[in-house]
Amino acid sequence: MSYHPSRPVAFLCLALSMSLVGSYVALSKPLAAAIPIFLLAWLRFGIGGAAMLHWLRKPASEQPLSAQTKKLLFLESFLGNFLFSICMLFGVSMTSAVSAGVIMASIPATVALMSWAFLGERISLRVGAAVGCAALGIGLLALARPGHAGSAPDGGALLGNLLVFGAVLCEASYAVIGKKLTGALGPKRITSIINLWGFALVTPLGIYSALHFDFTSVTPGIWLLLLFYSLAASVWTVWLWMTGLKAVPASQGGVFTVMLPISAALVGVLVLGEGLGGAQLAAFAIALVGVVLATLPATSRSPS
Repeated sequence: MSYHPSRPVAFLCLALSMSLVGSYVALSKPLAAAIPIFLLAWLRFGIGGAAMLHWLRKPASEQPLSAQTKKLLFLESFLGNFLFSICMLFGVSMTSAVSAGVIMASIPATVALMSWAFLGERISLRVGAAVGCAALGIGLLALARPGHAGSAPDGGALLGNLLVFGAVLCEASYAVIGKKLTGALGPKRITSIINLWGFALVTPLGIYSALHFDFTSVTPGIWLLLLFYSLAASVWTVWLWMTGLKAVPASQGGVFTVMLPISAALVGVLVLGEGLGGAQLAAFAIALVGVVLATLPATSRSPS
């Protein structure tokens, strides 16, 4: 029988997953400066796949995959792994980690909207208020605009921001499709299969980039960062997210994606030396209030 987490454990898994995503979104900036984007994505999927080959094995209790489940697994990988990685890596390379955090704070609202549209999930007043907190955080961050000296030129930053917003749409789709998949497969199987699809999708572009790249130019520190990025992006975050979604509706789980911009911006400030003012700090506090609203126990039962 597959493990079904309690709600507190599920909340912790979701929060940890999105915190890790935010950290590697920010840390991918120096990676993208050192390694071509498609090669970076290919190495990420390859390292992650090697770390979880044993997860690909089909459990004896698992039913044969239906055509619908196979289609969802492909879409989960294409949108949530392949396109998310490409949009995010190119986008972050053109803009700042703090700016990426501003845009990615819109993920909770996007997830809630998609959950309502595609899963028929009701959005409670409390979850709606939590999404509102995330939206208010976006507004504060957007008003701050901390002009960091090392940021990209306006044109490049605009394109980078658009690509990061594309990553937002991919991440929201990933959250919604993942909820449907957790009813058919265990978290480890989902994680390993969608990573395999991601590796297959990016292999032609990855090989082409590898043939034209001088691997001796990569420093030991970048290789270590690549190892962390690969394991966090392909293994840890996906498993944590799918485990959490087994006990939490996708619309409520989506609120935890506010941890992504918080961790991305904090890494940008503490590790990459980007600017952070009072408005950003206020936005992060409001986003955390949203998480509290989403996870408080219900005081009464609502009718089915």
